[in-house]
Amino acid sequence: MAKPWLEAGPVGEVSGAGSSQISPAKVGLGFFIVVAGALFTLFLSAYFMRMQMGDWRPLPVPALLWFNTFVLILSSIALQWARVAANRDEMDGVTFGLLGAGVTSLGFLGGQIIAWHQLASAGYGLASNPANTFFYVLTAAHGLHVLGGIVALGRTANKVWHSERASQVRLSVDLCAIYWHFLLLVWLILFGLLLMEPGDSFTEFLVRCIQLIPGSR
Repeated sequence: MAKPWLEAGPVGEVSGAGSSQISPAKVGLGFFIVVAGALFTLFLSAYFMRMQMGDWRPLPVPALLWFNTFVLILSSIALQWARVAANRDEMDGVTFGLLGAGVTSLGFLGGQIIAWHQLASAGYGLASNPANTFFYVLTAAHGLHVLGGIVALGRTANKVWHSERASQVRLSVDLCAIYWHFLLLVWLILFGLLLMEPGDSFTEFLVRCIQLIPGSR
């Protein structure tokens, strides 16, 4: 007949659950990632179905997207660096990692805009072909998520600027790193999708995605 939810104890401690609890901020980020993942899954499903129709004419994927992919990988690595440094309470490492992630993330967005300009200048407009429309929509949706992440990254950098110890910003850095790894995973999948051609099987699509992962070849 015990009522554990009524038992007295330190705030945040659950009887029988141990001392470590998942941060509410991480739970919130987890929900956001699930929602964003569902959105991109819908985009993927629509892309697969639409590309099977006869009027689908794949546009040439700009070579710049390979460089942008490499830049985004560097951004994710930089944030992982900051994450490890925060766990070791090394403020210099956190600052270096956040700075590197910010610069490379802005570089990724700038590269995506240049790629759009290259395609538009070559005559591949937004509404000229269904494949073109999907390209712009998918890359724009991902770019908006990156932009939102940069805003969060800026707020984290501001916390680091006003903090004396890395342990004070450990959670914020951890959240940024998790989100950036998610953005990288989504982009690798989207990029593999953009490299697909009509008639490719789902297995071939997975192989393309795996080949984009560093060290997989």
